[in-house]
Amino acid sequence: MTHRITVVGLGVGELEQLPFGVYKLLKETTQPVYLRTADHPVVSELATEGMKFTSFDSIYERHDRFEAVYADIVETLLEQAKQEAVIYAVPGHPLVAESTVQQLLARATDIDIVGGQSFLDPMFAAVGVDPIEGFQLLDATAFRVDEAQIRQHVLIGQVYDAFVAGDLKVMLMERYPDEHPVTLVTAAGTSKQHVMTVPLYELDRVTMLSNLTTVYVPPVTEEKALNRDFATLKDIIARLRGEGGCPWDQEQTHESLKKHLIEESYELLEAIDLQDDNLMIEELGDVLLQVMLHAQIGLDEGYFDIRDVIGSVSDKMIRRHPHVFAEATVDSAADVVANWQTIKSQEKPERKYLLDGVTKGAPALMRAEQIQKKVAKVGFEWDTVSGALEKVQEEIRELQEAPPKEQLAEFGDLLFSLVLVGKYMGLSGEEALQLTNDKFIRRFTRMEQLAKRPVEELSLDEQDQLWNQAKQEEQS
Repeated sequence: MTHRITVVGLGVGELEQLPFGVYKLLKETTQPVYLRTADHPVVSELATEGMKFTSFDSIYERHDRFEAVYADIVETLLEQAKQEAVIYAVPGHPLVAESTVQQLLARATDIDIVGGQSFLDPMFAAVGVDPIEGFQLLDATAFRVDEAQIRQHVLIGQVYDAFVAGDLKVMLMERYPDEHPVTLVTAAGTSKQHVMTVPLYELDRVTMLSNLTTVYVPPVTEEKALNRDFATLKDIIARLRGEGGCPWDQEQTHESLKKHLIEESYELLEAIDLQDDNLMIEELGDVLLQVMLHAQIGLDEGYFDIRDVIGSVSDKMIRRHPHVFAEATVDSAADVVANWQTIKSQEKPERKYLLDGVTKGAPALMRAEQIQKKVAKVGFEWDTVSGALEKVQEEIRELQEAPPKEQLAEFGDLLFSLVLVGKYMGLSGEEALQLTNDKFIRRFTRMEQLAKRPVEELSLDEQDQLWNQAKQEEQS
């Protein structure tokens, strides 16, 4: 049996701001009183009036993480409540930014909540903000920058020292301009209230930080910063496709955009090969643009939107990584691939035969690689690369001997065999041919630069000499 736990809010100010009912309860109770922390203006004043209490401040010293501190406090309270009714006093209001209270409510039923003033009212008064405009309340010790809604007012509590402020600053600067103003409010609503506004990059240089400090981050209005937000891109695409938007974007369909997605993907591959980060940013943006256009078309037609796309891939990644998100264990990357294929086959029971999943729209060399990888999984391959090399020689002979009407098929057989050799050697036929294409372009362009007259006026021997010179220059 668990006795009653009465959770009391101590408010945010001094003793005269404490509701009379709460004051009377704490003064007259015969039950043991536990404090999450004694570091609160009201506590010292009540102590001088004779209030007896047990503080959990020592638990903070035993743990490195707040989650562990809060869990320890909750366990202690629940154990004590098995013996007698207890009072648990917390700063502010029990239901505002109090993790221990939420955990108690989840685990026990015999709990009373006796309210105190939360820090929100004096905080909004201190920074002059109307909460009806929309705000977020976040915890600095568990802050995740992607959760911040940069178009809203953001309050971040638990900024109690320079280390927390430093970590918070670094994360906020991923989303906000370095010069963005932030306001630090300490002891809001008390006679010791202190308000200071500084640029974001100076957040951790402020010396007046304590467990009563909350950081206020105003909404972003700077266009450049807003343009980095995903919601802005979504709005831009919707406007381009909407009434009064761009005629070209309005006319696009899933089918008309297919070639653009292919083009943009190859341009991204080129940026990767060039190891050009700025170009990669641009080309990744162009690929993302294609995704967003397809999602907007889906929304316009009433079938799906970008949330469905994101939800689908998130669900898939969780399902196919049970070693990360569930209880499965793996010993190697090979185990991961095996699990992936097993789960994938369970998800797609309509694929009756092994090669049903080969992408029809992929480039031929890539499609050949997919085919060969799939059949290799069931043992349909040579033991070593020598068998594949002999097959290449066989296909060369067949191509040489083939009549004209069979040459295309024989040439395809030769290419397929060469891709198979690449599989054994860990080489991609698609990447290899692209590498050779780029190399040929470089050398032929250099040959044109070396020529004294247009290359079409050169004999084959002269062209060959210039080609060899370009080749030697590159190799040297």
